[in-house]
Amino acid sequence: MEKNIPFIHSKEKKTFPGFPAFVPGSVWLVGAGPGDPGLLSLLGYYALTEADDIVYDALVSEEILHWANDKAIKHPAGKRGGSPSAKQVDITEKLISLATSGRKVLRLKGGDPFIFGRGSEEAIALALAEVPFRMVPGITAAVAGLAYAGIPITDRHFNSAVTFITGHEAGGGPPENLDWRALASGSPVLIFYMALKNLDWMTKQLIKSGLDGETPVILISKATTEDQQILETKLVSAAMDVKMSKLEAPAIVAIGDIVELRAALDPNALPHTRAVAARKIISSREIK
Repeated sequence: MEKNIPFIHSKEKKTFPGFPAFVPGSVWLVGAGPGDPGLLSLLGYYALTEADDIVYDALVSEEILHWANDKAIKHPAGKRGGSPSAKQVDITEKLISLATSGRKVLRLKGGDPFIFGRGSEEAIALALAEVPFRMVPGITAAVAGLAYAGIPITDRHFNSAVTFITGHEAGGGPPENLDWRALASGSPVLIFYMALKNLDWMTKQLIKSGLDGETPVILISKATTEDQQILETKLVSAAMDVKMSKLEAPAIVAIGDIVELRAALDPNALPHTRAVAARKIISSREIK
């Protein structure tokens, strides 16, 4: 990926006309996006400038945290696979304790907190404690990661549906209770979050359930960051190819013919290469 251009940020106090007030004694649950600081929402940026305390996950970049006001206290909460993390109950208790002491508390999570991010669990805990809160979504890794790789998650000539799936259950094991036959036959695009650990098991379930082993697959590691890595493969060989490539988490896995569009839309490809691929897609799909 191209190196991000540093955001010129002034510590001078800004005003945000029309934005909701960040009230003392409340918590904002905010998605920071998948990695690229430019994908943070304006509401998220505003919250950083207003918060007294910021409780953040490991996937939130230093560039984003740099935009916090100078007086904000930052509280790391971990929450990265394979790394030490605070227990969920301790995180929610910290949010409640800070808010009830009259602080403006920003809970900053990677991606969108409400897509496999436990944001709803934290919101429910705040509701039970009668702590005011606001939910601010972020750009999720599946949408941003695929777009940065040159793949839209929907295209009317390829798919009319897309399914987001967690790659593991709460205990870390594979999602065994899913209807794999329905997934294999009913959704033209499958996107798995947190799937590397159980990828071999899941790809075998899909093939056993009728999905063609030659179905295109793309894996995007550390999506939208300078360390982003992309691996294109097929369903039947995906798990082995990941082992050979030593691709690292966090990674998004997308399965379906939509992956073919990357040949024409890859932002790093030469214009002529993209044009040739685009003509091939138009011809094969009989697009007019």
